Amino acid sequence: MKDTFLHKGMRKRLVATLQAKGITQEAVLEAINSVPRHWFMDSGFVEHAYTDKAFPIAADQTISQPYTVARQTELLQVSKGDKVLEIGTGSGYQSAVLLEMGVLVYTIERQNELFKKTSRALPKMGYRPKKMVFGDGYQGLEEFAPYDGIVVTAGAPYVPKPLMAQLKIGGRLV
Repeated sequence: MKDTFLHKGMRKRLVATLQAKGITQEAVLEAINSVPRHWFMDSGFVEHAYTDKAFPIAADQTISQPYTVARQTELLQVSKGDKVLEIGTGSGYQSAVLLEMGVLVYTIERQNELFKKTSRALPKMGYRPKKMVFGDGYQGLEEFAPYDGIVVTAGAPYVPKPLMAQLKIGGRLV
């Protein structure tokens, strides 16, 4: 996969857009500027990869809007070396942003098609979560808890109690 000067320029414009929308944490902006979002999208949408919009991916899911990824990451208030559980791996873009920041990422995906695709793709891109699991995010990953932060990138009607129990004291769930 290529990451051209054109892509890098489009990422700089995306970062400027996110700053205009209120994203201020430098580490988040640097990560967004570093991660080639077009690698996480179906080829039909690649030319739109750096617009601030969500796009379809496999299993009737979407890659989140860059503002959403940036805002959720900013709200986590994580630092290099922090441990984060991600519920809803999806395309792997949120994982890559966190990994770019030096975060230890544990991630769960319940859509088998996405899990298979993303678990093969992330390492090829140079992004290696500590653990990537196919399973039910409502249960979390208790064996690796506690977490400094938990980000739920998938829709959920309520906050599952197992997730709250897996947060460190003072940790954040977004």
